[in-house]
Amino acid sequence: MFSKSRINEPGPKQAEAEKPKAPEASVTKPNTDFTPSAPKGKAAASVLSSDLTVVGNMRTTGDIQVEGTVEGDIRAHLLTVGESATIRGEIVADDIVVNGRVIGRVRGLKVRLTSTARVEGDIIHKTIAIESGAHFEGSVQRQDDPLAQGRAPAAASSPVNPAPVAPTVKPDEL
Repeated sequence: MFSKSRINEPGPKQAEAEKPKAPEASVTKPNTDFTPSAPKGKAAASVLSSDLTVVGNMRTTGDIQVEGTVEGDIRAHLLTVGESATIRGEIVADDIVVNGRVIGRVRGLKVRLTSTARVEGDIIHKTIAIESGAHFEGSVQRQDDPLAQGRAPAAASSPVNPAPVAPTVKPDEL
């Protein structure tokens, strides 16, 4: 509770008190080492809160945690669908954890449906885990590379059989 003040101590101990000042200078050196290491750390997940509604597609190479509503497709590295979340669209990620509701296709290397998950759509996966209590309506298909389908959307959108074109009649042919 009470401590002896160093001000009243004899002189030689004051000289000893000055000695720790040299190590304090070396203590500041690690602070400069800390600054460069900060960018090397993994970035935190982007969180979409429960009061947020997003209309449109999202794409990131990082992690996303959805707690709100998304009406559109999502592509990410790690996607976590929170218990209060609803996603209407396709979700594509290396790692997907569904705690909430997804209406649309789910494509991932590793897909996990927890006991609170509600999925209405097809799941294409490399590995899957479905906990007891999860609700799922759709088909499940295992593929070695389930993400490959989404890498060439332009090729998938080009029609194989183009729509027939109505014949044109020239006035000379009437």
